[in-house]
Amino acid sequence: KQWYQRRVAIPAGGGVGLGLSYNPPIQTLIEWFPDKKGLASGLTIMGFGSGALLFAPAANTLLAKFSTLPTYLGSAVQTVTENGRLFADVSGQMVEVVYANAADLAKLSYSGLQEGFYVVGTGNTGASAALLTIGVGYTLAMMASALAIKKPSPGYTVAGTNTAAAAPVSVKNVHTDNMFKLPQFYALGCVLTVVASGGMGLIGVAKPLMSEVFSGALPAIVTASFASSYILMLSAGNLGGRLAWAALSDKIGRPATFHMFTFGSIAIYAALPSIIRLVIQDQSATSLALFCGLSVAAISMFGGVYSILPAYESDLFGTKFVGANHGKMLLFSSTAALLGPSTFLALRGMTEKAAITDLVSKIDPADFLEKFGSDISAVDALIQAKTVTVAKLMEIAPAGVVDPTPFLYDTSFYSIAAAISVGAIAHAMIKPVNEKWYEKVDPPKSE
Repeated sequence: KQWYQRRVAIPAGGGVGLGLSYNPPIQTLIEWFPDKKGLASGLTIMGFGSGALLFAPAANTLLAKFSTLPTYLGSAVQTVTENGRLFADVSGQMVEVVYANAADLAKLSYSGLQEGFYVVGTGNTGASAALLTIGVGYTLAMMASALAIKKPSPGYTVAGTNTAAAAPVSVKNVHTDNMFKLPQFYALGCVLTVVASGGMGLIGVAKPLMSEVFSGALPAIVTASFASSYILMLSAGNLGGRLAWAALSDKIGRPATFHMFTFGSIAIYAALPSIIRLVIQDQSATSLALFCGLSVAAISMFGGVYSILPAYESDLFGTKFVGANHGKMLLFSSTAALLGPSTFLALRGMTEKAAITDLVSKIDPADFLEKFGSDISAVDALIQAKTVTVAKLMEIAPAGVVDPTPFLYDTSFYSIAAAISVGAIAHAMIKPVNEKWYEKVDPPKSE
């Protein structure tokens, strides 16, 4: 049931909801403001991207209200290990427990937790109740908006403007049925996929990344509250990028702006691991600010891609079918939504497993047995059960062993930079559409 909810029900329901709420307001506002189509669509897309500014604080408040802490047994509990899992006697019954040290607790946004043993399956994050409350609020707001918004009447024009001169209709239009036959469509979609994968991946891991990577080096600064603020920083970058990059593209052109997106993103993602090392080595708040600033810049480019994309499609394929063509282009956005967060987490998991294997090779088997109550040969089962973690291994690691936790995302950043390099090449290969794909326009009849 949980697999179905995570992999099918929530994505499908969310996708349908986004599809119903994303395109209609853009089309309606463009019809109301035919003299300012770019601004109308840009502001709508900006509103869509700014949802996290509302969602993050609302979710944090509701999670704090609905959550309950797990059952705490104490810091010194007699345990036994079975198949890599820890069990303790509680009121005459053996129950599964887990040990949480200070490093584990620092990653959580809950107060009142102490280092020690907790009963598995107790407590509640409050996520279900929080999401239900937010969902009800969103539903009411969207229903009210849907009842209020109206399409303009036929023949509507903006008083005092020459709509035809302000927004001429292109005579070179590619029919939407031919979009899948064009190399430009796939090249532009490749750019969207890789840049959006990086942005969605970074946003998806932003809060745990901030806590895992920097809380050990700068505990006074990088708190759970700071991690939440970092998400708001990224949301602000996403929001600002959708307006700023759109305005810039009107001055320097869409191709030049997309070149900035690809090459700029490559440089940023490739540089982030080095900046992380500076923060850890120097324990510098300045380097942390640089990391935050560059990651916000990367997210602004992610937002800019979505904001400028309809205009770029109009430049390449004409304005007549831009709505239907953009809908097909968003198939690449769906691909990015699947690849981005999952790739970040998968690469982090691979790096973590390699780091644990390396740490285990440096630990005395006797110390391992005393710490985990199991022989070191059973390490794979203990890892699977989350009994063995990097944080717990560091407690018994020899002096001088460097904690690998801050560097678990390095592979993810380098891989995203490499993927965007492919997108940069694809974008450089975009040429004007062959004339044969344009709709045939009948010459005007002479009177």
